[in-house]
Amino acid sequence: MADLNPAPFEAHVHRIFTEHAERGAVYDLPVRKFWLPNPRFDARVRFHGAVAGSPVGPAAGPHTQLAQNLVLSWLAGARILELKTVQLNDTLTIPRPCIDAATIGFNVEWSQELRLAASRAEYVRGWTLIHALAASGLAGVPTDRDVLFDLSVGYDLAGVQSPAVSAFIEGLRAARDEIDALRRHLPARLRDCEIPDRIADCATISTFHGCPPEQIAAIAEHLMDAHGLHVVVKLNPTLLGRSALTGLLHDQLGYTDLRVPDAAFEADLQFPDALDMIRRLRAFADARGLMFGVKLTNTLVVENHKAFFSEPTMYMSGQPLHVIALALLGRLRTALAADLPDLPFSFSAGIDKDNFADAVALGLVPVTVCTDLLRTGGYGRLSAYLRALDARMHAVGATDVDSFILKARAQGKRAVERTSSSADPWRAPLLEALATPGSDLRGTALAHGLDDAGFERIVRAAAVLNTPPIVEGVRADPRYHAAQNARPPKKLGRTLALFDCTNCDKCVPVCPNDANFTYTLPAGEYAAYSVADDAAGGVTIALAEPVRIVETHQLANYADFCNECGNCDVFCPEDGGPYVLKPRFFGSELEMARHPGHDGIVVSGPATAVARFRGVRYTLDGECLSDGATTVRLGVNGSPPVVLSRAAGAPLLSTGPGVVMGLLAAACLDRVGMNPVRAEFEARTAPFV
Repeated sequence: MADLNPAPFEAHVHRIFTEHAERGAVYDLPVRKFWLPNPRFDARVRFHGAVAGSPVGPAAGPHTQLAQNLVLSWLAGARILELKTVQLNDTLTIPRPCIDAATIGFNVEWSQELRLAASRAEYVRGWTLIHALAASGLAGVPTDRDVLFDLSVGYDLAGVQSPAVSAFIEGLRAARDEIDALRRHLPARLRDCEIPDRIADCATISTFHGCPPEQIAAIAEHLMDAHGLHVVVKLNPTLLGRSALTGLLHDQLGYTDLRVPDAAFEADLQFPDALDMIRRLRAFADARGLMFGVKLTNTLVVENHKAFFSEPTMYMSGQPLHVIALALLGRLRTALAADLPDLPFSFSAGIDKDNFADAVALGLVPVTVCTDLLRTGGYGRLSAYLRALDARMHAVGATDVDSFILKARAQGKRAVERTSSSADPWRAPLLEALATPGSDLRGTALAHGLDDAGFERIVRAAAVLNTPPIVEGVRADPRYHAAQNARPPKKLGRTLALFDCTNCDKCVPVCPNDANFTYTLPAGEYAAYSVADDAAGGVTIALAEPVRIVETHQLANYADFCNECGNCDVFCPEDGGPYVLKPRFFGSELEMARHPGHDGIVVSGPATAVARFRGVRYTLDGECLSDGATTVRLGVNGSPPVVLSRAAGAPLLSTGPGVVMGLLAAACLDRVGMNPVRAEFEARTAPFV
């Protein structure tokens, strides 16, 4: 079990609907960052026979592990969500920190950090919340329900075949009992809303590095035969080959400091073997009426030359991986053009708002993203992708994704000519429609005798024709080169304090789990006192260093949602890390006890809390503060405390921690803001109905 401790479902419900009503936001994402489908442009796509409302989604990783991550992704426009990879070994110890997106993207995080049962519960919670929100009718909240969840499983056949993983998969194939149990916590008007009980029909296999082809194929065949799942196999970028990959990475892009270990090329799947495996699995899927596709790509293993991680190797993503993965796409499409021109490809490598539309023009479904969402703005960056797609559609006179693929690179005419003859009755009308902005291309083709399968063949041909110019374009684009990606976020050269900082709030959206939050404190200077034994065996009370609050706007961390990935430290202008040096709230004393090396606080009421400061445990109950050896009644308006009890030889007690506890307890439950502490407290005491 890792550090994550998911919130109760009722706390999610209370927070979502209360925060939306009070602040016009959900999990700190403002309504203006939500994505609402544009009626002028149809972003819907098909993914293994099912309809998704957009082609974009988060990749399996830090943005698809907890329920709030899934809701945030959906609100911002994701409609195909690749759930975080699960495996049989669900008790991993993952190094901390584990994410560094300061320049491009590096991580040492590669599997779920929850137990299998907890992962499944989070995915069911996220699914239920998304459908309830879609049915809610709240202003600014999307209403479309064309959302798909894609499982991600690994990393070997024995694990995938195990009873535990099999139960996990089947639990997401038929989740009616779990969904119905959650319904009773929804607002009354939403308890009967439509929520499908089949959460996933597709699995992406993340076999990671060094898995032999026969093992990958066996996993895919098992998932199709035993579970009836459509299957996508995620391939590694090393498939491009040592010469081509290093030529791109070092010679063309300039990342000469990154070295791929020789073992990665030797142990990973080789290109001829990959082609054989793809052909075999496509035939296997066809025989069972299922879909099979390929995803490009996994992260690239490189030697760790930085001090941020403790591991000898790390995994690269971001801008250079985008160029490498597109080169691999071009090579695979060329190699499979004769026998598998319709092979579906999905994609995850350095996607951002500026290249997303081109990825859509390549016919990639879904186009998933991770690194870019770890940057300033977080999930709020995602809706800009879809607005950029709308703008590109408008520019070329397209109204849907298929027509955009045909028009984005002006390859529609060639695609029609390659897939038809002059005798086809639909050819001339379709060519005329292609030259007319806003035309219904599919409707025109069908009206003149072409069927859906034939039209889709033309669209695929255009996607293939779009590939070479897009691949060549990114190689030459300076924004993917090392020189453009060498400068990390600016640091100010000072260390964070418990209170008061630059208040840039960057740490809030860059956290995938929404673990960092803002709150309000009354500014001022608060008197503190020291209580100690005097020479005569009595007690002396003296003024101590006061607690000073300069800014009313403050930042804190909710430890139950924080896996100490380190991403907030990367983007914070000050040193030390918000997740380390800002007030750390735990959801329970049990959770705080599980982290004995961490200072923190557990709030159970406006003036009731338990805390640990510098290893010392304190309790605050109204006016009474105790460190276990001394109990005092805190003075009013800065007056000295009254000693209620003190053990012989007790250490010095400062009332400063009590002052801080009182301020934090009142502030985090204040109705001025919403945060996980308040959400859980009010869900217990005054739930949203």
